Amino acid sequence: MSDQFSLRRRNPEGGTRPLNHWGVDSETGTLRDVLVGPIDNFKEILPTNSINRAKIRDGIKLDVAGARSQYEEVLSIFRDTGATVHITPADPDLPLQIWGRDGSFMTPWGMIVGQMSQSWRRGEYGPIMDFCFENNLPLFDKVTAGCLEGGDFMILKPGAALIGFSGERSNEAGAMQVKRWLEAEQWDVCVFEFDPFFVHADVTVAMITDTLAGVCTDACSPAVVDWIKRQGIEVMDIPYKHADGLGLNVVALGNDRALMPKKAVYLAGQCKARGIEVYDPDVSCITVAGGGIHCMCQPLRRDPI
Repeated sequence: MSDQFSLRRRNPEGGTRPLNHWGVDSETGTLRDVLVGPIDNFKEILPTNSINRAKIRDGIKLDVAGARSQYEEVLSIFRDTGATVHITPADPDLPLQIWGRDGSFMTPWGMIVGQMSQSWRRGEYGPIMDFCFENNLPLFDKVTAGCLEGGDFMILKPGAALIGFSGERSNEAGAMQVKRWLEAEQWDVCVFEFDPFFVHADVTVAMITDTLAGVCTDACSPAVVDWIKRQGIEVMDIPYKHADGLGLNVVALGNDRALMPKKAVYLAGQCKARGIEVYDPDVSCITVAGGGIHCMCQPLRRDPI
């Protein structure tokens, strides 16, 4: 049975029925469909955070041709590992659409359209909603209370979600609005604040398999680490020097497979020692602009755990 597009299918009282075709209930179920941001207008480093502002001052430029080549390699890996790749419609006025996760995030009940903090990215909701309409992918709801970006939202397993905010990109009001929605569905939700230096939570926490998370405990509060462990998930500590530079910005492909940047040598070694199959393309021409593989994509359909 197919799904039908809706601008809001969330039941305010809870008990929203999961979708028939689309939907994810974890970060780790086998990936079947993935939405990737378009690279069409990815042409320069923009001052999206303190690190990028320093790069701009130092005269570092984006290697556009290199980024396009590496982007195609990532798409090939998704396809070769069994996922259908969808591309968000490109808009010439949106230079950072390549970060396809930031503007929205998927749930078992439909897409949540987030609220972007920076003015040059707020319009990204438009192409996302166009894609959802054209593909009969319903919206669970739309963030209105504040800002919440997809890099700060993770479904660790069915019924448990982690939401971070720094105040510079996602903020507490946006995080708490989505927390209320999920709690109405009887989910356990951990909301935490982190330093704006890290931009998004997905640079310090990453689900690798159904029962394993990579966590930079140097950057995460003990309360967050304890909450993850209470979910029955093993915490694999990744020292800060190995998490820095998007080394933990990875995508679980399901069936004990993980996609990560080539520079994540320490993480790859730890995963291989646990029998996890690693795909590690070079994405250095992309990450120089402040985002990684996890930032590029939005899983639309995963097998339920």
